[in-house]
Amino acid sequence: MILSNLTSHLKLPGIDRLGQDLAVEDVLPAVILLTFAFLMAAEVRLGRGGRANPSVRKSYRTNLSLFLFNDLLMSALSVSSLLILAERHTGGGLLAGVSNSWLRGLLALLLLDLVLYCWHWASHRLSWLWLFHKVHHSDRSMNVTTGFRLHFVEVLLTVLVKAGFIVITGVHAAQVLLSEALITLAVLFHHADVSFPGERRLGRLFVVPSLHRVHHSALRSEHDRNYGALFSFWDRLFGTLLEVRPAQIGLREVDALGFVETLKFGFTYAYGSTPLPLRLHSGQSLEPMIAEAAYFRAEKRGFIPGFEMFDWLAAEREIEERMNVGRINAGTARRTP
Repeated sequence: MILSNLTSHLKLPGIDRLGQDLAVEDVLPAVILLTFAFLMAAEVRLGRGGRANPSVRKSYRTNLSLFLFNDLLMSALSVSSLLILAERHTGGGLLAGVSNSWLRGLLALLLLDLVLYCWHWASHRLSWLWLFHKVHHSDRSMNVTTGFRLHFVEVLLTVLVKAGFIVITGVHAAQVLLSEALITLAVLFHHADVSFPGERRLGRLFVVPSLHRVHHSALRSEHDRNYGALFSFWDRLFGTLLEVRPAQIGLREVDALGFVETLKFGFTYAYGSTPLPLRLHSGQSLEPMIAEAAYFRAEKRGFIPGFEMFDWLAAEREIEERMNVGRINAGTARRTP
């Protein structure tokens, strides 16, 4: 989304000192596109992105289609609108007392990255946010295009979060533009299926591909870690950092999805609710299954109190629905000659 919308009407002083009549809005999209092309080439060179793998090819097609769809749909509510909002609120907010522009820019970047860390954490902990965020995790082949694999509802909600950040901090429009560009570059980088010497050392400060790959693990104990976007020290500070090599990428029991399937998947509650069998043995009580399902739901939100009855009723309803589906399928199978 940011690639085309970075071409705003904002011009920053100092660019003409380079002897070129270029505005920042002309330079940054080109830098991002070149970075994207470089990382794709690196994946091909390493034998990953260029493999004749149907799942990888489908991932590229789906993710790029989502990027174009979201960019077209959200063009009026993305970076351009954030810049206009920033121009209206410049001079107020939490950063009003910081006179040095460089320090203010650095603080704005740090605070935005922290907000995105918290937002990402919430997207894994709150079931109504995970509903849309799971689209991002449904990619079976993590690559540079996976950063574009976002449901449009999540994109809209993220824009609203950033808008709130701008109003509260009073960050300048120029700093919004640069922060968005840096974080976009970071997202492209840490989703790339590449490895390089010194990656572990760089990961002490920044989110690198090996760290974010853990976040895309099929295991919940792994994909509920490493929430950082640009800096990795937030995960270290809050105890969510995990350095392992995941055995599988994506979501269990979710096949490679196409563009339309991915949009629908964002409105589907079926995945990730209860990892329980469909069949019930004769005489077996539903109560233990419901209890396990309710526990799974509570664990998903981090055992936040106050939802016990909701978890139990939701789990009970889901188990009953799944049992009914199982009975219908069994009856259909018996009627089939």
